[in-house]
Amino acid sequence: MRSNDPHADNDQVLKFPRLPVPYTPQPPKSASRAAGLRAWWNTTWEKDGVLHTMWEDILSAPGDGLRHMAPWLRTVLTVAGFSVVVLLAHAAAETLLQALHQLLTAVPKVQVGADTSHGVFAVVDQPVRTYIAQHSAGLPVEASTVYTLWLLTGITGLVLGYLSRNNGVRALWTAHGTVTVFMVWTATPHAGRTVAAGLAVLAWTFLSAFAMRGLTLRRRIVAGRPAKVTVKPEIHIPAPAAPAAQDQHTGCPFRN
Repeated sequence: MRSNDPHADNDQVLKFPRLPVPYTPQPPKSASRAAGLRAWWNTTWEKDGVLHTMWEDILSAPGDGLRHMAPWLRTVLTVAGFSVVVLLAHAAAETLLQALHQLLTAVPKVQVGADTSHGVFAVVDQPVRTYIAQHSAGLPVEASTVYTLWLLTGITGLVLGYLSRNNGVRALWTAHGTVTVFMVWTATPHAGRTVAAGLAVLAWTFLSAFAMRGLTLRRRIVAGRPAKVTVKPEIHIPAPAAPAAQDQHTGCPFRN
């Protein structure tokens, strides 16, 4: 029998039949993603949207110029231009190296180590040939190629030094002359070593008059540029003022 006490525990649980829930089909994930992407696309193309603003920057770029265009567009153009320059420089370097390799391999082999030169030129040329022949045995290139490179380096330094007046070319010419004098001194027999090295120095000095044209150790003053003014901070203490002359009249000093 059921108790009338409201505080008593009700062990009896009323069971009701569960109502059927209508089944709602869920849209596929691909359709929901496409709908979200479409909504994002429409939002970015609205006014003040990301893509709309970028498109406006692109349209106004020709009128604004490189200096006043949008920063992101200037960055993209700068990176793209730098990449194109690097690619062109790489292609040009490969073409130049290939042409130089063909030139060096196509040059007839010079008889290095043989006395084929005559006259005063032989005093410098024959020791250079002998030195190259003695010290290029273990190199992956032939001695004739090394001799050709030595000639091309000297001609390049002489011609470009005369035309461009570039300090880098002058350094190249100086290094070529130093190495040449060293080879002449080393490969010449001891009896004529001093004379051969002296003639090599004289020849290099004579040709340096053309390769070092315009070189001066004096400071050049450009016309129209004001002279440099040196300012030295100094403290000038004014001299003390002379004391006022005393009144010649006796009595009150304010007397006229």
